[in-house]
Amino acid sequence: MKDAMKVVPKEEKVETGVQDAKPVAKGLSEALADTYRMVFKTHAYHWNVEGALFFPIHKLTEEQYNNLFNAADEIAERMRALGQLAPARLDELTAQSVVKDAGKLPSAQAMVEDLADDHEKVAKRMHKLISLADEHDDPVTADLITARSAFHEKAAWMLRATAK
Repeated sequence: MKDAMKVVPKEEKVETGVQDAKPVAKGLSEALADTYRMVFKTHAYHWNVEGALFFPIHKLTEEQYNNLFNAADEIAERMRALGQLAPARLDELTAQSVVKDAGKLPSAQAMVEDLADDHEKVAKRMHKLISLADEHDDPVTADLITARSAFHEKAAWMLRATAK
């Protein structure tokens, strides 16, 4: 039993019909990075929002970061199902993400607009991953990321509507 604790994770070949899982896994790693960055940024804004719309923004961001947190697990597990390793260092995630931190805490209005912009960037990037997954005969990844992109598009819409 003691030797079982010494197993080190490694990539492995999986025969599910996906043609070359490495580029798809790279796209999934980027999607995971974006998702994780969105979890943190959304949560940070949730903690710090103030003003007349505090409660609705606080509740909306809570719903969104909970969804994002669960999605991160799904994306990482898809990478593992493809025989690839998920990122294991925070600096890897930060470097791969299109989501960037605000220089300082913005107003509630700017928080909502910033999150909407980030959701749009992430959705756009995910659209490319859907095409890549299709090119590599990977409908499972395409379905997963289609659902994730739909979440980001809806989140952007809700945040833009709140910002008006």
